[in-house]
Amino acid sequence: MKIVFMGTPDFSVPCLKAIIEGGHNVTGVFTQPDKKVGRKQIITPSPVKTTALENGISVYQPQTLKNGEAADIIRNLNPDLIVVVAYGKILPKEILDFPRYGCINVHASLLPYYRGAAPIQRSILNGETETGVTVIKMNEDIDTGDILLVKKTEIGINETSDMLFDRLSHIGASALSETISLIEKGDAKPVSQPAGDFGYAAMIDKSMCGIDWNKSAFEIHNQIRALQSSPAAVTVINGKPVKIHKSVLSGETGSGAGKVISAKKVLTVCCGDGKCIDILEVQPIGKKRMDINSFLAGNIINKGLILGD
Repeated sequence: MKIVFMGTPDFSVPCLKAIIEGGHNVTGVFTQPDKKVGRKQIITPSPVKTTALENGISVYQPQTLKNGEAADIIRNLNPDLIVVVAYGKILPKEILDFPRYGCINVHASLLPYYRGAAPIQRSILNGETETGVTVIKMNEDIDTGDILLVKKTEIGINETSDMLFDRLSHIGASALSETISLIEKGDAKPVSQPAGDFGYAAMIDKSMCGIDWNKSAFEIHNQIRALQSSPAAVTVINGKPVKIHKSVLSGETGSGAGKVISAKKVLTVCCGDGKCIDILEVQPIGKKRMDINSFLAGNIINKGLILGD
């Protein structure tokens, strides 16, 4: 099958590799333009671009899909199917309607729940215990197309967004391969998504980083693991902001939201519901990530200190 692939981040790479390894003819790859990355602002290609070039596949990086130029490229490539995985641009109708088998999308949630840009982080932030990947046939609306395949997985109590991101990328690749096989055999059976408002997984932003220690231990733990490693949950310790990258729910209890219960080996902090979390990995602003033992060795944290002040 002739396939055009559209994707950008690391999450998309296993899906592209699955198509290549499946013996399909990837006639072209669309990805976001190269961007400046890091403190030195080095122009860097997307992971999808790197993978495509390593496999000798032509890469296209249009700034927009709205002026007709991308549609002309698609017509010349003449794909049977377009696969979209975290591309980052909305496809116009003339592209959606062109391929023989249409356009399909691999989305990291159990649709219709968590449509939108940040389904992985939002599912953890909301304390979900189950998620998965849904493959849909795309239409003009965001993540509302007919469902072709669903694969479910549990979310671990200490699983971070980074960990789930990696797992779902590989689950997505498996789901994609299965879906393409169904399409080729004529066995795909699209199922309409139910009508109604199932919420929207809006993009994560830095306004969500500050930890409110008045919240429950479960809510704060979810915030920390959802925002790892970017933009990361943040609290103030001894007057300085510190990113919190890893925590677990503690068996300790106490009183006083944000109060340090213990600063030996782990940093145990009381939350608004009287339950505690253990902070295991931090990053002072301007420094590298470190385990909590290294942080405590270089910082005096007194029992009874209130974090966030």
